[in-house]
Amino acid sequence: MLCLPARRQVAQYPSATTHSEGHVIYRFHSKAGADVVMLPQHGQSVLEAMGKQADGQGILLNERLPGLISTLEATISGEEQHWLELEAQAQARGEPVPQRPEVMLRQRAWPLLQLMRAAQSSGADIVWGV
Repeated sequence: MLCLPARRQVAQYPSATTHSEGHVIYRFHSKAGADVVMLPQHGQSVLEAMGKQADGQGILLNERLPGLISTLEATISGEEQHWLELEAQAQARGEPVPQRPEVMLRQRAWPLLQLMRAAQSSGADIVWGV
């Protein structure tokens, strides 16, 4: 008698799941790469940086990815410029330089930007909340 291993069941995770505190955890999914998971405040800030409404579900269509990538990159650059200006103003006044956040939008958005670029190259969409 031939014994075959049992078929392994793969867990299906929703794209937006509820955190223990009742907040949505953003899970961005695309055929182009690995899922990107973000805590609520980070997912919302990245979506808002792209000009998207931070709903519990949505889609980043492939044909819109170039514009969304550009918008997100411009927002990241704007944040960096803002901090450089604050630092320059503080130095000019002889005040202590303001403390930057430990993790800037650039670092928070990087995994999603990589997924967006991969999806753009492969012709795939990115969904969350499905």
